[in-house]
Amino acid sequence: MKFLSLKDQLFKTRRESEATTAKQVENDLVNSITFVTLVQNGSIDEVTATEHIDLFPDWQINIAYAVGVYVKYAGLLYKCVQAHTSQETWTPSEAVSLWATAGDPTVEYPDWSQPIGAHDAYAIGDKVSHNDKLWISTVDSNVWEPGVYGWDEII
Repeated sequence: MKFLSLKDQLFKTRRESEATTAKQVENDLVNSITFVTLVQNGSIDEVTATEHIDLFPDWQINIAYAVGVYVKYAGLLYKCVQAHTSQETWTPSEAVSLWATAGDPTVEYPDWSQPIGAHDAYAIGDKVSHNDKLWISTVDSNVWEPGVYGWDEII
C-alpha cells in the first residue's frame, strides 16, 4: 500500500474535484440542450419554456433562423414563425411577421395584440386585456379585436 504525501493528496483531491465539476458542467449543458430541443419540437409548452428563459440562445444578427426556433431578446422569449436570415432591423420585438412572443406565466391577462396570421391567432380560452377590460376568446383562430367578435368580457 502506497502512502501519499500531503502535497500529493491535495493534488489528487483537487483533480477529483475538478473532474466532478467538469462532469456537472457537461451534464448541465446536455440538460439545457435537451430542454431547448423539447421546447422546439413542441414537447414542452411555452409557459414552461419562459420559466427557463436563461437556457435559450440570444437573438443575433446574420443568423439563419428556422421556423420553430426559440431565442431570447430584451428579456423575453420569442419563437420564429417565418424562416429568415436575421438583419439588424428585424429584431424579434419589431419584426412581428417573423417572430411571436412566447407566453409569460406571470401575466394572466396579457395585453391584446392584433394577430397577423394563423401562427399568432388566439385559441378558445385565451385571456387578454384590452381597453381597460379583461376578455376570454370564445372561438378558435381568433384574429378579431375584443369587443368586435369572438370574445366574452370578464366582469
